[in-house]
Amino acid sequence: MTKQDVYSSLGEQKKKFLSWQMKTILVTMIGYAIFYFVRKNFSVAMPGMTAEYGITNKSFGWIIFFGSITYGFSRFANGYLVDKVKGRIVMAVGLLLCALANFTFGFGANLSSLITGVDQGPDFISILILVMGVTIILNQYFQGMGYPPCARILPHWIHPSELATKMSIWNTSHSIGAALAVVVCGYLMGTLGTDMSANADVVARITENLTNNKVADATSQALVYAQHVGAWKWCFFVPACLAVAGAIFIFVGLRDEPKDAGLPDLPDTGLGGLKDNMSAKNRRKFEKVMVWRNRWVWTFCVANLFVYVVRMGVLDWGPKFLTEARGLDIKSATWTTAAFEIAGIVGTLFAGWATDHLFKGKGHRMCVVCMAGAALFMTIFRFLPQTAGITVTALVLVGAGFFIYGPQALIGIELGNQATKEASARANGIAGILGYLGSGLAGLLVGYVADYFGWTAVFEAIIIVAIIGMFVLISMWQAPRDGYARANSINYDED
Repeated sequence: MTKQDVYSSLGEQKKKFLSWQMKTILVTMIGYAIFYFVRKNFSVAMPGMTAEYGITNKSFGWIIFFGSITYGFSRFANGYLVDKVKGRIVMAVGLLLCALANFTFGFGANLSSLITGVDQGPDFISILILVMGVTIILNQYFQGMGYPPCARILPHWIHPSELATKMSIWNTSHSIGAALAVVVCGYLMGTLGTDMSANADVVARITENLTNNKVADATSQALVYAQHVGAWKWCFFVPACLAVAGAIFIFVGLRDEPKDAGLPDLPDTGLGGLKDNMSAKNRRKFEKVMVWRNRWVWTFCVANLFVYVVRMGVLDWGPKFLTEARGLDIKSATWTTAAFEIAGIVGTLFAGWATDHLFKGKGHRMCVVCMAGAALFMTIFRFLPQTAGITVTALVLVGAGFFIYGPQALIGIELGNQATKEASARANGIAGILGYLGSGLAGLLVGYVADYFGWTAVFEAIIIVAIIGMFVLISMWQAPRDGYARANSINYDED
């Protein structure tokens, strides 16, 4: 079905509808990218905090672990909230709260000093870690207010026949936001702060902190960090200011549904009796049929766990296994891992296009192809000789990245189709829990397997997980494109 056929029933309203559709996609893309400015900034600030305060990787690791779990459950909880409160309000308030959390984090050392009465020492560090942990966990909960509104709003504006293409474009927002956040915060870390390199006591303390944390070449690194003492705070202050502006931008520029802009509903997406009677009883039955008892929704959610194990297994551990298992220097390893992320953007766009144009909107079939491709390239990587150069190594990982990001995007999109626009946020909330459970499991899997069996076994484990995920998705090969026929067949008079 062509775009002209899809929207032709709108008549004179078609031009205005498509204009608002494009505006909605752009506003949510920009807004969601800004969420990543007040999320990925933490990873850039961590080295500076280790240098100045001696905070260990173990402490950071536990904070990240609990933050990830909190984020997964937040996405689920806020999937319900956006049914009761306008999505644009939830998204705007969430970004404001993220800004508040980041401002608080930036003043974390000041708060710790105020509580303890000192600005260094064990008591100060303990309170600082506590303040930092609580703030980051709260920030991760507020982060979970970003995706559910988008998951609900976009299917109200984009027809199921082109949802994969347009939401794949939208899905690049998190990669763009994460990349820009790292670049901006990296610049802040290298240019701002107070130059204390002439203070022997400060340099000695930083050197001791780096040495205790087993940082290579601690002496020379200490001089660099001493030139930018306190720069890490600006990694929170600047993104927080941007988040405040972003919240206003979202609130002003976004509308949840076409009716909020004085436009008719999206064609061919009727919800049967639910539209005629929006009672609480009918809503509960609709959700039970379209989410909790929907085989296709649960298949996608389970598959999402395996997708995240593969994706995060490579992304989070890439620099480490490339340096330890492939002998690359850290600069080459990080650029190779970055190439994996960039390939993911291209792969996401291709997966969306292929879903609509080659598989007639059936994204689950494209997901099968992607998981097979990811398993294939990880198998090639497994058998690469140690003498393989950086170019070949990077190309193989780029191939894996191209395929693995397709399912990561398409599963969220396809849940919007299978659960329909009315229950998209709830279905994606379940997928979020399982996905971030997969992210946590990836850390445990890679960590334990690498320590006990070596990196070769890690690659083999990732290949096995990708193949299992592929078979989970194959089980729904005959699934319909969307769930609107199912929604229209619900009998609300039956108990």
